[in-house]
Amino acid sequence: MDQLMEELADVEHERWSHWQRYVHSRCVRHSDGSLTIPAELVQRWESQMATPYAELSESEKESDREQVRRYLPLLVRAFGPGA
Repeated sequence: MDQLMEELADVEHERWSHWQRYVHSRCVRHSDGSLTIPAELVQRWESQMATPYAELSESEKESDREQVRRYLPLLVRAFGPGA
């Protein structure tokens, strides 16, 4: 179980790092190193955060599925038939 935890944590870190690279690439960087998220992105992301998964657009759902595909094979291997 410890090995699975580490493998899942590794995938989670990569997922989080990917998201942070994306967010940072969309922000305005200031001379002091701070970032400002453009208002249209704040509005879009806040709307997505307030929307249950079942009510997301198909493209938004697919984005979430893409993330699950990163760690689902680890779970299947650990808990699937013959595990």
